[in-house]
Amino acid sequence: MIIIIDIEASGLHAESYPIEVGVVLANSERHSMLIRPEEGWTHWDSSAEALHGIAQETLLEYGKPVAEIAEHLNTLLDGQQAYSDAWVVDKPWLVKLFAAARIPMNFKLSAIEGVMREEQILQWDDVKKQVTADLDVRRHRASHDAWIIQQTYVRLNPDSA
Repeated sequence: MIIIIDIEASGLHAESYPIEVGVVLANSERHSMLIRPEEGWTHWDSSAEALHGIAQETLLEYGKPVAEIAEHLNTLLDGQQAYSDAWVVDKPWLVKLFAAARIPMNFKLSAIEGVMREEQILQWDDVKKQVTADLDVRRHRASHDAWIIQQTYVRLNPDSA
């Protein structure tokens, strides 16, 4: 089974920053980490907060420092390949996290579309909606989203489970 990373962020603006990272490993083990914003990370979009439900105060109280998050991700994913269904935004947020931590990323993140056939890509949205309904996940959080993405991939690739 493939490893999935999903990242929640302070918004979709160029100045946005990662606030939560969720990882689902190949053995389906899930990890979720709230990220304490760095001093220069100030952009906040209230519509993004309404979607993920994570307040700035929550990050300040429960978020972990970027170096701790980066080290934990490197430990979990050392030398492995992970995938994202929103690579175009997740990859820059991950790069921003590791740059702030001043730690090299020792795993790879690629777009999940790169390991799918065209017909699977065309079925993705419908299958993901069904998986979301079947799993009855009610919160839009990074680890839940990563789990839904992994299970959608498994449904489209039954031999990968």
